[in-house]
Amino acid sequence: MTRRSRPSLGTLLYFVTLLMLGVYFTFAAVQGDYGVFKRAEVEAEGRALQAELDRLEIEVARMENLTRRLSDQYLDLDLLDEQARDVLGMIRADEIVIR
Repeated sequence: MTRRSRPSLGTLLYFVTLLMLGVYFTFAAVQGDYGVFKRAEVEAEGRALQAELDRLEIEVARMENLTRRLSDQYLDLDLLDEQARDVLGMIRADEIVIR
């Protein structure tokens, strides 16, 4: 007859502690402040901010172009006429307004 000996309480506690530490570090690596999900979230936010920056740079370039075209050094009469009509609501005598 063989007698089976059960593992001692210390050995069982040691393995349970190791298992819990492994679960904790795995959870921290996936869900923690520097985990996989946080990294994906930060990268997505970075892409969104880069797209907004690109859109704003295009808008600034357009506004700089319009400002330059209305400056004293370079005056675009067509743009000036368009702005005056838009802001002041003016029309020429030979135009027909349809509302």
